[in-house]
Amino acid sequence: MRVAVVFFAGAGNKSPAGHASALMEGLSEQGHEVDLIDGDRDINVKLTMHEYIVIGANAANMWGGKLSEQVGKFLSDAGIVSGKRCYAFVNKGGLKKNKTLRQLMNIMEREGMYLKKSDLISSPEEAREIGRKLHVK
Repeated sequence: MRVAVVFFAGAGNKSPAGHASALMEGLSEQGHEVDLIDGDRDINVKLTMHEYIVIGANAANMWGGKLSEQVGKFLSDAGIVSGKRCYAFVNKGGLKKNKTLRQLMNIMEREGMYLKKSDLISSPEEAREIGRKLHVK
């Protein structure tokens, strides 16, 4: 199955790239074809060909609770994402992490994505384990 792992750095101390690449490794161990995409830098990327989409983000500021406008813009320009099964994650730590995760899930659902699961991830090891067990099919 073709899976996209998209991450947005935001203003957090921890880059979600480490968690995203660990998730990618775990998903690859299941036998999936996984593409790692930097949502802040990779523009004009289309997610239409991917069957499952993982989105990870940090808050836009150090107080948390808000995401960069780039997240919504990226998803609206990413081709056909409506109806795609997906997973959302936010780095555990900082303030208002639950509010940040809720906002990410709202953005994804507004695009018509079918949110299967969401998490607050605290370490790359935890991310790798989630990737190994994530039910993608």
